[in-house]
Amino acid sequence: MKKLLFVCVVLAASFLTANTASAQTKIGYFDEESVLGAIPGIGKVDSLMQIFVNDSIGGEYNYRIGEYQRADSTFKKDSINLKGKALELAVRDLNQKRAILVNWQQYATQMRDAKLEQLLNPYRSRIAEALKQVVAENKYTLVINQSALSTLIQPPISDNLSIRVAMKMKLPLPKEIEDAFRAATGGGGTTAPKK
Repeated sequence: MKKLLFVCVVLAASFLTANTASAQTKIGYFDEESVLGAIPGIGKVDSLMQIFVNDSIGGEYNYRIGEYQRADSTFKKDSINLKGKALELAVRDLNQKRAILVNWQQYATQMRDAKLEQLLNPYRSRIAEALKQVVAENKYTLVINQSALSTLIQPPISDNLSIRVAMKMKLPLPKEIEDAFRAATGGGGTTAPKK
C-alpha cells in the first residue's frame, strides 16, 4: 500500500514538474526517409543497388557454390586417405563453406545493407547537417522520430522538421504541403522549388 502511494506521489510530482518545464521545451518531429525520398537523383541509388545485387552478390554466390562443390568433391576423393589433424581441417573447411551457403540470405542481406549505407551516406550527411541547422535556428530542444508519434495525436505541421529540412536544402515539395506549412508558420521558412 505504501509503495502504491509512493508511486502515485512520484507520478503526480513528475506531471507537475513536466507542466512547468514544458513551456521551455520545444519538440519537433522528423522523418529522414521522407527527406531522402524528396532528393532529386536519389533514384540512381536504386539502379546502383540493382547492379550491385546482380553483379557482386550474385557473382559471389556463384563463386561460393563453385568453391563448395570443388571442396566437397575433393573431400569425397581424399577423405579416405586423410588421418587425424588433416581430416579435421578438411571437415572444418567444408563445414565453413557449407555454413556460408546455408546462411546465404543473411550474408547477402548484410552485404546489401552495407552497400546501401555506403551509397546513402553522402545524402544522410547533408540531411543531418541541415537538421542540425534547423534545430539550432528554431531552438528545438527535442527531436523525435515521426514514426514514434501516436496515430491518435496529430502534432502541428509547424513542428514537422522534415518540411523545414527539405526547405533548408531547397528540395521540391508538393504545393499543398508547402502551402499548409506556410499557413501554419505564418509564411516562415525558406522557399523550396515546387514539385
